[in-house]
Amino acid sequence: MRQLGMRRASLSASLKIGDRRGCCRTPEEEEVYIPFAQDSLVKQWSSMHNVTDGNQEKSKTPVQRNKYLLNINVGGKLFQIAYKVVARYPITRLGKLALHTDPMKKLQLCDDYSVQKNEYFFDRDPSIFHYIFHFYRSGVLWIMDEMCPSNFVEEIEYWGIHLKYSQRCCRILFEEKQDELSEYLKIQKELEAELEPLDSAEQFEGKFLGRFRKMIWNLIENPYSSVPAKIIAVMSSFFVLISIVGMTLSTVEEMKHKRGKMWMEQLEMICAIFFTSEYLMRLISSSSFKNFLRAAFNAVDLVAILPFYIQILFENLDEGDTLYHEELHKVENMSKLGKVLKLIKLMRIFRILKLARHSTGLRAFGFTMRQCYQQVCCLFLFIAMGVFTFSALMHSVEHDVPGTNFTSIPYAWWWAAVSLSTVGYGDTVPDTVLGRMVAFACISFGIILNGMPISILYNKFSDYYAKLKAHENETSHSLKLARRIRLKERVLWKLWQCCRADPRCHR
Repeated sequence: MRQLGMRRASLSASLKIGDRRGCCRTPEEEEVYIPFAQDSLVKQWSSMHNVTDGNQEKSKTPVQRNKYLLNINVGGKLFQIAYKVVARYPITRLGKLALHTDPMKKLQLCDDYSVQKNEYFFDRDPSIFHYIFHFYRSGVLWIMDEMCPSNFVEEIEYWGIHLKYSQRCCRILFEEKQDELSEYLKIQKELEAELEPLDSAEQFEGKFLGRFRKMIWNLIENPYSSVPAKIIAVMSSFFVLISIVGMTLSTVEEMKHKRGKMWMEQLEMICAIFFTSEYLMRLISSSSFKNFLRAAFNAVDLVAILPFYIQILFENLDEGDTLYHEELHKVENMSKLGKVLKLIKLMRIFRILKLARHSTGLRAFGFTMRQCYQQVCCLFLFIAMGVFTFSALMHSVEHDVPGTNFTSIPYAWWWAAVSLSTVGYGDTVPDTVLGRMVAFACISFGIILNGMPISILYNKFSDYYAKLKAHENETSHSLKLARRIRLKERVLWKLWQCCRADPRCHR
């Protein structure tokens, strides 16, 4: 039979090494040879080989290891590679291991060392090391799509291999996937911060009136903690809506008479008292006064109640002016105070922002605007460019027409803004053919511009809303389950007490 010759091994090699020739290779042959991962999988093979001699192989003495090979045990799998091959990359971990002559420095590079087997042990992922092993033999770092980018980067940084050794096409796709994962993790972290309350129940332990403040905190900040907390949340939203409706009705002509005005003032006073009580309860139950003032929702609550008290303060000042000032000066002060009071009353419109505290949709909308601020700013930039460009074009073709409204570029800004938004009030229209062509171009640009960010904003809003809603449902479900468990415990405790007190149960 023809003698089997040496052939190059591969990951799916059928050539098994077990003869004595494997121990006597020259250094040049070692560079050509690519060993497989485990010695137990490396055997001789021929067409006449007896496959039933597996038990005899186990009884054989272990094969003598080659002095030109570096034996590496990664997570229980043995890899062998020539010293010269590893030494080509001296800045890597294995390159330093091959070049160092000091045993102490070698031990610092690995996790353990077996003197009997001459193996360097590394407690790392062996599946990823296959690609590291291939890199040393071929000089190219391969990247698989199914790998986790964070795990793969951590592994190659441990082995001291840079991503630049990979193919450019694979590196570009890998970096894009890594950026997407980083952005996803960043958004997830911000969503968790958005969902987490300002304080937690554990922060009240060991503080002054901690149990009482914790009870108030659950009542105000955690509507799923109990039925009274849910009632307070519903009442808060109800008073916000009543306050907005009252502010709207106060501008109606029929409600400006004395009786209607009195009813509106009483309604405003009731709403202000409720909002003030709610704000003070949040302030008392807060574990950190500094963090309480920084919170955006608490600032909205403060703006909701300030107009009522500022209005009372200005009315008292107005009464004092009538006693000490002349009539003309009093009228001037009245007009100034009237303007200030109108501005302060207008601030009550911000009370509608209080609904965001209990509305998942409003919170998702605010989070979407914060995450997409770059796209929104870019949209406003395009709108400004379109307004300036088309207003200048319209003025250049319409300024000579008698009776035109486009007398200057600033006068044409309003027309350009209305046309870009595709609203089209029709209060200002071009008269010439060139002017109508400019108007058509402006409207077409507006349609394209308005359609660009809609899909991006809607998709992100839907994603954020679904995540916020899922977290809200999960929280409510866990709290309901905890209440059921506590109810069962209380029922069992009552039954045990009743049976203990009843003497018939002891017979």
